[in-house]
Amino acid sequence: MASIPAGTYVIDQAHTDVSFTVRHAGISKVRGKFEKFDGSLTVAEDFAASSATVTIDASSINTGDANRDGHLRSADFWDAENKPTWTFVSTGVEGSGEEFTLKGDLTINGVTKPIELDVEFNGAVVDAFGANRVGFSAATEISRKDFGLTWNAAMETGGFLVGDKVKILLEVEATPTETAAAGAADAEAQA
Repeated sequence: MASIPAGTYVIDQAHTDVSFTVRHAGISKVRGKFEKFDGSLTVAEDFAASSATVTIDASSINTGDANRDGHLRSADFWDAENKPTWTFVSTGVEGSGEEFTLKGDLTINGVTKPIELDVEFNGAVVDAFGANRVGFSAATEISRKDFGLTWNAAMETGGFLVGDKVKILLEVEATPTETAAAGAADAEAQA
């Protein structure tokens, strides 16, 4: 596979998925995703100097259940009204351009902790409309308690309703900043 082309990229929200899974009642997993986010990636000529930043709208949670989404937005969990934004800011890169570890600071619920994302570069293409695109898959696991997300309910049979470990999964498509700027200009011209 070719290496990642150097440059600055913006995340394509329409073709990116920011999701998570967490155990429920110890017997199943609940999945959720965020509908609103943005971010950028800078791939440096010296790959170790590459960086990424992502901002997530905490209120844009969608687990497929409106009641659960409302509870997650509440002060019991991430208090989206008072702490509306989650962020990831990279602090370093280790590995090659095809599989690498992206280290950074993740802020959830106003608490910042270092994390590591295992990232796979899925390739670079020119799409059917002539736009350059790069794709990545990334994953990590965090303890929700580390971020002050401690709400839970004990079950009669033992254990707790919500698991502590949360798997975060990302499927990212990004385009060079000049492509994104040109697309925005075209949209404004047509309006």
